[in-house]
Amino acid sequence: MQNTTSSERGFGITELVIVMGLIGVLSVFAVPNLLSYYQSSSLTAGTEQLAAVLTRARHLAVNRNTSVCVERVGTTVRLRLATCAGDVWTGTQATGIVTSSTGIIQIANDLNVGGATNAIFTNAGGASTPATYTVTDPKTNRSRSVVVTSTGRVSIQ
Repeated sequence: MQNTTSSERGFGITELVIVMGLIGVLSVFAVPNLLSYYQSSSLTAGTEQLAAVLTRARHLAVNRNTSVCVERVGTTVRLRLATCAGDVWTGTQATGIVTSSTGIIQIANDLNVGGATNAIFTNAGGASTPATYTVTDPKTNRSRSVVVTSTGRVSIQ
């Protein structure tokens, strides 16, 4: 049987204080970067969601053989069939886009949609009214753009 001395029992208070200090210093550098990453990814997710809504509107126009208007309503969007004064389209989870009963599509993380008033997709998949939408994070005032070209292509810039 071996005898253990007091110096072999574990970590001393000095080692624990040093490790806690190193963890503290690393946290001071890591937390701001983590917060910046979170804010950027939140804006990216909202921008990608708006691009998906616009792409869905284009597919809807082609599938239904009619025009679809992407109407900006305040800081949100909704889809209208035929014209920008036509029937409001309401989606379900099965369509990939969930709307309110009035057709409002809220962008993730309560981001604001600004810029163009309407983009209109034709039954051929092009956009008779090209548009640029701006997605803004109201907390940081950072923004990204979603562009609809006359060919109907949706891109994030």
